[in-house]
Amino acid sequence: MTATNHPHAITIEKNPNRVTVTFNGTIIADTQRALVLREGPLPSVPYIPREDVMMSYLRKTDHTTHCPFKGDASYFTVDVKGRVAENAVWSYEAPFSSVSAIADYVVFYPDHMDAIEECSLDE
Repeated sequence: MTATNHPHAITIEKNPNRVTVTFNGTIIADTQRALVLREGPLPSVPYIPREDVMMSYLRKTDHTTHCPFKGDASYFTVDVKGRVAENAVWSYEAPFSSVSAIADYVVFYPDHMDAIEECSLDE
């Protein structure tokens, strides 16, 4: 999928790899259904379906941001066994129609997590 109604291209594709997210020694996300979003010159970002995230470790915050190409993002704080990462996860709950595929997916800030790892399903 490519969104072409803005000045820089956004592409969304199925991620062929398994993606895991670890925080405070706990795997809080594990999926084989991630999407990869590429936006202009920015690094690609794995979007993980909420169904594959341990949402009990995430607490929605009042923090929001606006992207002119994707819409309004809401944020979550991660809390695992007493270790907290404030506003470390974002989600476009009602993204613009050109990027509607990312609804119900979340993204983890890599520098707030212990690890975000991808491995080939063929391994």
